[in-house]
Amino acid sequence: MQQLSFKNRIASNYIVTTALLIFVVFFIIYSIVKFSVYSHVNNDITSEVDKHLTEIVIVGDSFHLIHEEEWKEREHNTLDVNPVFIQFVDQNRNVIEKSPNLKKSTLIFDKENAENKLFDTKLADNAIRQIQVPIYQKTKIIGYIIIAMSLEDATMVLNNLSEVLIIAYPVILILLFFIARFFAGRSIKPISSIITTSNIITKDNLTSRIPLPQNRDELFVLSQTINNLLDRIETAVEREKQFTSDASHELRTPLTVIKGTLEVLIRKPRDHSEYQEKINFCVTEVNRLNHLVDQLLLLARFENQKQTLKTEKVYLNALFLDTIARYSTVIQSKKITVSTEFDQDYYLETDNYLFSIVINNLISNALKYSNQNGNLEVTIKTMDSKIECQITDSGIGIPAEDLEKIFNQFYRSKSTNHPEIKGTGLGLSIVKRLCSLLNIEIAISSKENNGTTVILSLFEADLK
Repeated sequence: MQQLSFKNRIASNYIVTTALLIFVVFFIIYSIVKFSVYSHVNNDITSEVDKHLTEIVIVGDSFHLIHEEEWKEREHNTLDVNPVFIQFVDQNRNVIEKSPNLKKSTLIFDKENAENKLFDTKLADNAIRQIQVPIYQKTKIIGYIIIAMSLEDATMVLNNLSEVLIIAYPVILILLFFIARFFAGRSIKPISSIITTSNIITKDNLTSRIPLPQNRDELFVLSQTINNLLDRIETAVEREKQFTSDASHELRTPLTVIKGTLEVLIRKPRDHSEYQEKINFCVTEVNRLNHLVDQLLLLARFENQKQTLKTEKVYLNALFLDTIARYSTVIQSKKITVSTEFDQDYYLETDNYLFSIVINNLISNALKYSNQNGNLEVTIKTMDSKIECQITDSGIGIPAEDLEKIFNQFYRSKSTNHPEIKGTGLGLSIVKRLCSLLNIEIAISSKENNGTTVILSLFEADLK
């Protein structure tokens, strides 16, 4: 079975609701008209009763009209448009007098509706509304006055009304369906734009965006949300392309150097010392390549999904001291003065492995870019219920215009373009990603040729 389009479903749902509403309205209209028509007939019958009760005289156990001949000449001598039929009967239900318009017919006395009750019945196959009013001699009923009024006009009005409503009902619903379908089509026009735009978007064409509707309704929010999603996807794809390009370049460079060195080495025989020099150079480049691959794998591991953290209580004082001790050879060779300031024991519930990578990269950078006879200061203190770790070096620093870019993958500040300083430009990218995972705020301030300060703000600290 073929599914209805979204536009037709909206129109159909609207019509179902409207159909119920119109049915209720039509039923109320019909009921009001019927009540009005019958009220008018009832009032006329009641008025006739009151008038004719004044035109009879009671003598003993019988009664008669005061002016019978005049009454026959005056009252209901012809069949009017809405005739009133009058009939008098005695206590034995025998007809005493009746209006001339009854001719040979008589009104049938209904025993079940004997006492002043209006009810519907038949007169020569015609619908009438009738009332039977008793005539009393003190407390004794000596007869009845029976008054009836034709319901032909009322029935005709109600039948005509019902026919009009029955015919109008489907016609109105059909018209409303097409009107609703038209406006539904206009209302969901942005969805067509979404479909069209989605069909032309590919990995090579991410610049197209959905036109925003003029009305700031739910479809406006939907279109805006999809456009924002496309912006994020475009940014992610561009970053992926840039990352792939940079990674290929960084991997190709040491491989080219190694290949070139080996090609030179095999062109002619060399002495032992020259072979050893070139092989050591290749080993250094292989180590650099291996380090780059490790960093790429580490970055890829945490780039696209939130890593499951293995939290434990980490003793920060010992972590910093162990990391500094790991670089004792570099510290001694560059004669760097290291100072630490821990005014108490600090503990933090975090992932020890990931946090160790952060501290290791920051300490490594601080030492790598420090000058001979430089200084390295590590401070841990409490600031506004947070632990604040501060790493300060007196190295070459970072220019102000480069501070916003240092977390970008493969980006290296121009101040680091020294042949003796090797790097991949991935360390701070890894630090930034891991800080995000560990709910750590990182801030870097620096001045060229004056040094750099890195501040880590650690939340949810458990101070002891």
